[in-house]
Amino acid sequence: MIRLPFNSTGPIGVDIGSRSIKMVQFTADRQQLFEYANYDLPGGGAESVPTGESLQAALKQCMEGRRFRGKDAIVCVGRRDLFLQNIRIPKNETKPLELLVQQEAAGRIPYSVTDAEIRHFATCDVRQGDVAAQEVVVMACHRPTLELRLEAIEASGLRPLAVDVEPAAILRSYCNQYRRESDITDRVLYVHIGNTTTVVVIAEGEKILFIKYLDLGGRQFDEAVEKRLDMSSQQAADLRKHNGDRRRTQQDPEIARSLAEATRPIVEKLLAEMSMCIRYHSVTFRGKPLVRLVLSGGEANDQLADVLTKRLSLDAELGDPLRAYDETQQITRRGIWDVAAGLALRET
Repeated sequence: MIRLPFNSTGPIGVDIGSRSIKMVQFTADRQQLFEYANYDLPGGGAESVPTGESLQAALKQCMEGRRFRGKDAIVCVGRRDLFLQNIRIPKNETKPLELLVQQEAAGRIPYSVTDAEIRHFATCDVRQGDVAAQEVVVMACHRPTLELRLEAIEASGLRPLAVDVEPAAILRSYCNQYRRESDITDRVLYVHIGNTTTVVVIAEGEKILFIKYLDLGGRQFDEAVEKRLDMSSQQAADLRKHNGDRRRTQQDPEIARSLAEATRPIVEKLLAEMSMCIRYHSVTFRGKPLVRLVLSGGEANDQLADVLTKRLSLDAELGDPLRAYDETQQITRRGIWDVAAGLALRET
C-alpha cells in the first residue's frame, strides 16, 4: 500500500536576534505547542545579528538535542535589515495602490529600488487638511542582504518557506489567542522591548495601524546599570537578568531599588517615545481609544508594566504568546517568544 505523507507539525518559526535565537513549532492544526528552543549567542548583546558561517553554527546549536520535525521554516527580517516609513496616498489617485507605493518608496529607500523587496500595510483613511488620504506603512529590505541570510539558513539544514517582519509576527501571536467579539474591534498598543531596539505596534484587531522602531532596548538598560553601579557590562546584564527572572516576592529589595534608580532615565525616555506614539494615534486615527497595552520582549516585567500603567493611563499587561499552548506553564520569560510564535503560526 502506498503511504501518503502526512504533516503532523507546522513550520518552525525562527527568530534570530542579536542576543539569542528562538525557535517555536506547533502541531499542524496550530492547536498545540510541539517544540521550542532558545540558544544564547556567544558574546550575547552584539550590535548585529550573526551572519554566514556563524549563523549556520548557531542555528545548528539551537536545534541540537531538540525534537523539531521537518525542515520547513518561517524566518524574520528585523530592524537592522528593514526600512520602514509611513506615507499618505491621496484618495483621488487613479493608479493602483501597489504602483503608488513603489513610486513613493523609490525616492525614500537608501538603495536602488531594483535591489529592494518592497511590501506595505494599508491602514485607515485619514484627513490631511481638506484632502482625504490613505495611511500606508511601507517596508523594504535589501535583496542581496536577504539572499545571504537565506543562504546561511538553508546551509544549516532548514528550508525557508516565507520571510516575515517582526511587527506582523508579534501581532499574529496575540491575535490568535484574543478571540472574543470585542477583540476584533479593540485598538491595542503592543510594545516589544528587545536587546537593541523596541518595536511599537498599534492595531485594531488583526489590522495594523501604526509601526515604529525605537533605538532603545536591553543594551541601554545594561549600560545604565553598568555606569551607576560601577560594574562590567556582563555583570550588569547578569544582575538584571537574575533579578528579573525571579518572582517579585523573591527579589532582593535593595537590588531591585538600585536597579530601578539606575534605569530610571531609560524608562523615562521610553515613556516619552510611547507618549508620542499614542498622541500620533489619537490625532491620526480618530474615533476609537486604545483599550490596553501588551508588553513583551526580554525587558518585560511586572515593575515596568506597573510604571507604564500609571504614567500612560493605560492598562498594561505582560504578553504571554504561549498561554493557550503551554498547559504546564514551565516555560520561563514568557514574553520573549512572541516573534518566534507568530512566525510559526503564519499560514503558508
